[in-house]
Amino acid sequence: MVKIKVGIDGMMCGMCEAHINDAIRKNFPVKKVNASRSKKMAEIIAEKEIDEEKLKLVIDETGYTMTSYEAEPYEKKGLFGLKK
Repeated sequence: MVKIKVGIDGMMCGMCEAHINDAIRKNFPVKKVNASRSKKMAEIIAEKEIDEEKLKLVIDETGYTMTSYEAEPYEKKGLFGLKK
């Protein structure tokens, strides 16, 4: 699994966050996505890395601007993420 942090400019309200979340869910096979206007970013959890250029295109089509892209390995935390 991979955790992707995407910087996004232009979000002003909760509906903006929902718009970003919906656009990402419709275009990519993600496990979880959470956009935050206060942090000016979205965090995405997916099985494999998402193509940066395609993601930029999807976000640009919504009227917002992707400013950064960072991917790192992701491991579940908590009780159900314990290794055996």
